[in-house]
Amino acid sequence: MATLKVEIVTPEAPLWVGQATELVARSSEGWFTVLPEHMDMVGDVVSSVVRVGTAEGEIAIAVHGGFFQVGPGEVDDETLATVLAGIAERVDDIDVARAQAAKAAAEAEIATDMRNDQESTESTLARAALERAELRLSARA
Repeated sequence: MATLKVEIVTPEAPLWVGQATELVARSSEGWFTVLPEHMDMVGDVVSSVVRVGTAEGEIAIAVHGGFFQVGPGEVDDETLATVLAGIAERVDDIDVARAQAAKAAAEAEIATDMRNDQESTESTLARAALERAELRLSARA
């Protein structure tokens, strides 16, 4: 019987590794689902909530961009799906108050630059921080 192993990995450590029934994620081309015996492929993952279906239930992970690869696993009839994310966190671990504070700070930085009619490195970083905060908050909603 074919199986699916999923790895969600950040530079710091693996976030989740285990047997799964499916992996649902979003690339720049749209949403996709990986099942056992999926064809080999490589692509990007855009900021979204990646969902891993397991026999015990669903695991939701906020992924702030990265890449994925699907290929053969280590054993016969195993498909390995790996998500390589620069920043990722389990949705259950998201601190809502911290995300709200980060959103407010990013919005303030962007507003200041707009009033000064300038686009700075700080506002570029603030836009990225705002995107991360909004994903965290929407994932917890």
